[in-house]
Amino acid sequence: MRLAVLTCLVMLGGLCGIAPEAVAGTKVLVTTRSYDIAGATGAALVEAMNSKGPKHGFMTRAIADTSYVVNWNLDVHRDDGVCRLRGADGTMELTYTFPRLASPPTARLERRWRRFLAGVHAHEHHHGRIAKAMMRATDKSIAGLALADNWFCSATHREARRRIDAIYAQYEAKQNAFDAREHRDGGHVDRMAHALMGRN
Repeated sequence: MRLAVLTCLVMLGGLCGIAPEAVAGTKVLVTTRSYDIAGATGAALVEAMNSKGPKHGFMTRAIADTSYVVNWNLDVHRDDGVCRLRGADGTMELTYTFPRLASPPTARLERRWRRFLAGVHAHEHHHGRIAKAMMRATDKSIAGLALADNWFCSATHREARRRIDAIYAQYEAKQNAFDAREHRDGGHVDRMAHALMGRN
């Protein structure tokens, strides 16, 4: 599961004919959080995750979560009636949230838990890889943007935002398609939960 927020700050430079140096690129800041659960059986652990996991909407919770906030800082410079994107710095704050056992389980349950948690990590990190690919695709999409425009570079700002939103929508569709495959009945997540519950 993931939660995404996208913002865009556009800086307008060069109205006096001076363009500041800007270094384009993207940066990803990763944070990992955890929440504690307890239970003597796999079924109890699943129940604990269902009641204590990160919120997914108003009424449901998830086992784990990948969330990200994306900020684009765009430096636009106008010269001879043309507005050019001189720099595009994108920052993604990527946060993973995973369950953590509050007390040591039995040896048999611990083996199942380790396999389960490895699968959960793989699922959430795949969401993270899609999000990082979105940043690279966005950076490529807006690189070199230049339009004949007014003094405020209004059309250039709109076009930059349109491109950013288009890439965002494309990659959100990829995130949703991945979740649909993983969370379907009999899918990977379903199999992981059943393997964790197993025979106690």
